[in-house]
Amino acid sequence: MSSPSQRLYSLDALRGFDMFWIMGGEEIFHTMAKATGSPFWKVLSLQFTHPDWNGFHFYDLIFPLFLFLAGVATPYSVGRDLELGQPKQRLLLRVIRRGLILVVLGVVYNNGLHLRPFSEIRFPSVLGRIGIAYMLANIIYLYTRGRAQMIWFWALLIGYWLLLKFTSAPGFPRGDLTMEGNFASYIDRSIIPGRLYLIIHDPEGLMSTIPAISTGLLGILAGNFLKNRPLSESKKAIYLFVAGIVSLLLAQVWNLDFPINKNLWTSSFVLNVGGYSLMLLSIFYWLIDVLGYKKWAFFFRVIGMNSILIYMSGRFINWEYATEGFFQWLGQLVGDPFNIVVMAICYIMVKWAFLYFMYRKKVFLRV
Repeated sequence: MSSPSQRLYSLDALRGFDMFWIMGGEEIFHTMAKATGSPFWKVLSLQFTHPDWNGFHFYDLIFPLFLFLAGVATPYSVGRDLELGQPKQRLLLRVIRRGLILVVLGVVYNNGLHLRPFSEIRFPSVLGRIGIAYMLANIIYLYTRGRAQMIWFWALLIGYWLLLKFTSAPGFPRGDLTMEGNFASYIDRSIIPGRLYLIIHDPEGLMSTIPAISTGLLGILAGNFLKNRPLSESKKAIYLFVAGIVSLLLAQVWNLDFPINKNLWTSSFVLNVGGYSLMLLSIFYWLIDVLGYKKWAFFFRVIGMNSILIYMSGRFINWEYATEGFFQWLGQLVGDPFNIVVMAICYIMVKWAFLYFMYRKKVFLRV
């Protein structure tokens, strides 16, 4: 446990905004839809679910945005240490250690801290995907410069597209992209031990980690741009926003041949979520670091500075029990049907109060 290193205020705020939805923010929309039966709230609620296969909902952005932001932080952490003269070998070992710790934490999150048969253990995980992709993107960062990093970004996306376009699982036509027929899921079924999340497919499998490296690299490119490009801060924000729009347009073009699909982390999906990530980063950076409007973002920053802690806490703390213990009376006062909405808000605030206590004590879980 240690205090966090100095970095962009907007980076922690945006990470907190991202984690807000994971720590329960989406339930506000689900409960509003249930309480009101309104088509408006049902449409919003749908955006906080994942499509069955192809397509994109807002909730699909949460995971890749976190990985993107880990990349943005790289020039301010690993890059800073390089500038201070730390040897690359030492930084390489640190990056590998961080990546492996996240993989282990992901296994713990999936399976808990109790013994179970090897065949029932799920090894792929959200944290594992972040750990491996972060690690490999940072290794590329350590040993290449900007232009080569951009080449890596596109080579991984194009290579993954060609791989899935000209292969398939045995017995399926070439280029099959169904859950059972695509080549990535087939390889995962063949080599990953234990169980897969969907039995024949795992959304955090090994093969789909290849394009996820590009998600981390896009963050690194954005972080490099913010940190090192000799432009005014306002122009940097504008350029990032425009880059986001371009990325979204490219994603829609690629979607015609290689569908936007979070489960496969397709190349079009990388560009789609990358576009939204760049635009969100530009907005947060402009409002917070350029214009100096920081007070409104404090709520999110408290979350963002302990993002791994609040993510892992669900495995060890019964937040529902704590919320009912403190606020069941309030839900009873409100009564049906909006008591479920009030309790969803209270659930978030109990978690935030815990994170605020940790923030005030300067206790931050870092890997």
